Amino acid sequence: MKITGVKPWLIKSSASYWGEFLFVEVTTDGGVSGWGEITTTTFVANRALCVMLRQISKIVEGDDPAQIERIWHKVFRNFTYMGSRGAAVECVSAIDIALWDIKGKVLGRPIYELLGGPVRDDIELYTHPDQRKFTSKEGVIQEIRDIVASGHTALKFDPYAQQGQKGKNGIAREQSEGYLEGSMTRKDEREAAELTALIRETAGPDIEILIDAHGRFDVPTAIRLCNSLEEAGDIDWFEEPCPPESVNALRQVRDKVNVPISWGERGHTKWDFVPILENRLADYIMPDVTWTGGITELKKISALCEAYYIPVSPHDAAGPINVVAGAQVMMTVPNFYKLETSEWNLSKYDHLIDKPLDNSGGRLKLNKTPGLGIEMNRDYLAANLVAFD
Repeated sequence: MKITGVKPWLIKSSASYWGEFLFVEVTTDGGVSGWGEITTTTFVANRALCVMLRQISKIVEGDDPAQIERIWHKVFRNFTYMGSRGAAVECVSAIDIALWDIKGKVLGRPIYELLGGPVRDDIELYTHPDQRKFTSKEGVIQEIRDIVASGHTALKFDPYAQQGQKGKNGIAREQSEGYLEGSMTRKDEREAAELTALIRETAGPDIEILIDAHGRFDVPTAIRLCNSLEEAGDIDWFEEPCPPESVNALRQVRDKVNVPISWGERGHTKWDFVPILENRLADYIMPDVTWTGGITELKKISALCEAYYIPVSPHDAAGPINVVAGAQVMMTVPNFYKLETSEWNLSKYDHLIDKPLDNSGGRLKLNKTPGLGIEMNRDYLAANLVAFD
């Protein structure tokens, strides 16, 4: 069997917070296709990746899709002769997931059985409230009550005012303008603490509350905000307090706060995670299977974390492939914490795939279907394609 092409499917969809998904299909001459996903958080990145994937298709056509490790390195090292992280690894991720999907289909096994077999029966989740409903105290209370009633035992949100405010072209301000100065007003800090306290009161003492700072604060601001939320809401982690480029900035925050630190959605490949683990800079590691290097790399990163007794909690901000690919790996990982989903009700993905995802009781149940366990709805994808040339 040989690879015949790599096809990006950029589609518009109301199921995405960002308004579109970027799926990737790897086709073969054996009639078996595999699916992956990238779905970044900006329109520019999605379109740039589509162009990159078309070029990558030319260098993997004719390759044996079973040679997943070799193809991983071939693509990774084609961006410089020694390899390159960032966008290159996001392309690697999607192709790698698709190749594992193909392997599972050919062998008639779900991916987790090819990774050593399951160590658990299902995947515990944490999820997000729909903050568009946070227009009143009553709206907040109802949304949190719905999450608790759904069986989820942990939830994550960003309490800070900048998140969700729209700037140019309707894109969230931090996405359109980038990191500017990393500060937060006292007023916004107080309102964040009040929201967190309300959510803690509504959720009760047994629900884990996770805070996402989205990597956008300078060191003194991150320290101040983390400490204020610890006092207000008894939070269980503070995620990405500052931008990912500086390990030293993370160390400064780590030294001044008591709340567990979560890090990793912007980490690309195992090499980004080594200094975090070696320097004891995070309590939870949260790689994104669609950005960090795919199923192959997520399994390796998880093994690194296991050696340090650090739990792994894969990031997810995108579509159904992101969810199930991360879950396939976590079925085999002893040091797994919880898997992220963007909302507690995953029915929003139903029109994209051949069967609904079962996350009843706050736990994802993978089926025995070979490969990823889902097939994409080609008719819907074809009808909602977005031009990117």
